[in-house]
Amino acid sequence: MRILVTGGAGFIGSHVVDAYIDAGHDVIVVDNLVTGKRENVHAQARFYEVDIRDEDALRQIFTAERPDIVNHQAALANVRESMEKPREYADVNIIGSLVLLELSRQFGVRKFIYASTGGAVYGEPEFLPVTEDHPVNPLDNYGASKHAVEHYCYLYRENYGLDYTVLRYPNVYGPRQDPLGEAGVIAIFTGRMLRGDVCVINGSGEQQRDFVYVGDVAWANVLALEKGSGGIYNLGWGQGVDINSLFQQLASVVGYHREPVYGPPKLGEVFRIYLDARKAREELGWEPRVSLEEGLARTVAYFREREGR
Repeated sequence: MRILVTGGAGFIGSHVVDAYIDAGHDVIVVDNLVTGKRENVHAQARFYEVDIRDEDALRQIFTAERPDIVNHQAALANVRESMEKPREYADVNIIGSLVLLELSRQFGVRKFIYASTGGAVYGEPEFLPVTEDHPVNPLDNYGASKHAVEHYCYLYRENYGLDYTVLRYPNVYGPRQDPLGEAGVIAIFTGRMLRGDVCVINGSGEQQRDFVYVGDVAWANVLALEKGSGGIYNLGWGQGVDINSLFQQLASVVGYHREPVYGPPKLGEVFRIYLDARKAREELGWEPRVSLEEGLARTVAYFREREGR
């Protein structure tokens, strides 16, 4: 199949591109390189440096490439930043997605695969692990913007026949994540530990997250090509790991001996979230395969090689 991947130069998107090419598909990457990196793009993919809000440029790409599938990974994805820039997050994450949905409709795209968020869309959980039918009450503008597009996916299927699958991601980690960013605690801690810098834990460190290795998330996107019609699926282990424990595990892998510094909790962040992925297991045939222990070892090895430490 011919697959257009937005955000395909980014952390998760580039791994999705790799998985598609490994599976024998023809891949087009669209990325504005604001956070993505050109070197992340697979050599066999055709690359266009274009913003998803640029409808004219995207129309030219759709005209030239005629994709069968659109896999939409591109987004602004920083919970803390979204609280400071609500309009920018709505513009990129909602308006940009609508541009893609409209072009997908107009050019007869067979399916739209949408990367949503399980970590931010539900808000503070009423029960754990969170299932897909849990009430959706996001506490941040990132989660609200991602959830809005889920409704548009449904609307385009019901009115125009554009099939879709929504994947709600947990906390994804692994190679290529930005260790200098504000999101992705494993990458941030790894980078600081390798440099010998102090790590800052926001809040008590008792908050819990569901950490899934990026390769497992990429595999879910491969399965979604043929499965999950009109469905919304959580990805996750269904169990939480607290940040204090994560810090200790990662410090052990790196060989880091400094104590963390504790700062104030961040606005908009939930305290505890982990996701029930039974629906993905039953309908997609997906479940996480890389343990946290193995995933941390792979991640540290990647950053050691990259930074020469």
